[in-house]
Amino acid sequence: MADRLTCRFRFRACLAAGLMAGLAAAPAAAQSPLADPTRPPAGYAQDGDAPAAAPSGPVLESVVLPKKGRPLAVIGGRLVRVGEYYGDSRLIRVTEREAVLEGPAGIERLFLTPGIEKTPIVTRNRAQASGGTRSGSKP
Repeated sequence: MADRLTCRFRFRACLAAGLMAGLAAAPAAAQSPLADPTRPPAGYAQDGDAPAAAPSGPVLESVVLPKKGRPLAVIGGRLVRVGEYYGDSRLIRVTEREAVLEGPAGIERLFLTPGIEKTPIVTRNRAQASGGTRSGSKP
């Protein structure tokens, strides 16, 4: 019976010591900031060591092309429908890739992905690729 009590006492003492050690380390861990998992690795920059410059002027964030109703664009965090004004410029057209503003300085195109140009993929027909008629077809 005495051995059982001693064993239980030792177990509880070890458990309490482990919990206290864990609680003592918790404030130190809570003070260090967590790293952003989506952030690129340190030292990774497109133009050497210089960070990317913030865009000047309006920025196109999103476009909505409903089946019914007027298309709209989210420019600089503000919802603008075709025909409405964003500052001194009027939104005159919205496509899947861009929004076109017309203002005192002329026409300004805002692209959703300014650094990416969309190019169509050109494919040849199978008949052209094989150089003749398709297999199984009559001459």
